[in-house]
Amino acid sequence: MGYVRGFIPWIASGVVSGFDWRWGAVAGLVIGLLLLVQDRRRGVAPDALVLEASSVVYFVVIGAIAFASPDSPLERWNGVLSFVWLAGTAWGSLAVKRPFTLGIARRQTPEEYWDLPGFVAVNNVITAVWAAGFTFIVVALAVCEAAGAPEWLAWTARVSGLVAPAVFTRIYPARVQARMEAAAATDADA
Repeated sequence: MGYVRGFIPWIASGVVSGFDWRWGAVAGLVIGLLLLVQDRRRGVAPDALVLEASSVVYFVVIGAIAFASPDSPLERWNGVLSFVWLAGTAWGSLAVKRPFTLGIARRQTPEEYWDLPGFVAVNNVITAVWAAGFTFIVVALAVCEAAGAPEWLAWTARVSGLVAPAVFTRIYPARVQARMEAAAATDADA
């Protein structure tokens, strides 16, 4: 649920932006702030809220641009820009060696595992998959927009670029853990 919740402001913004991109930015900002404040009050650590904090910054920036220049050519590219921002957040978190999924995973994993190299490595891979998914969406949406492709094709790209990392995130850690347990069992038998 941690990942899905982080996308609620983006979904709200996308829906409202269909009517007016200015109010889409406001919707994303308000919902993002509400979720961020709610999580902090519940004691969620800041490193588990990288995506949420990044989202709030995006909506402030795009909202300022949208209200300052409602007819800006950026409006046409708002969907692409939102995924550029998400991709930048994911790739940036890897670049600074703090994958954005690490804090989320810590919420669901006992503390004795947090500093294990394998735990960090798994989150590096998961974050890279999310970054690749966001990057795929950026490229697909840019091509769709430039080519005037039908909207269903752009939606297919969005869904594919989000569902694939979500499924991977669900499956990959369990597979890694199963491999480690199998290796430990083999070592114990030897």
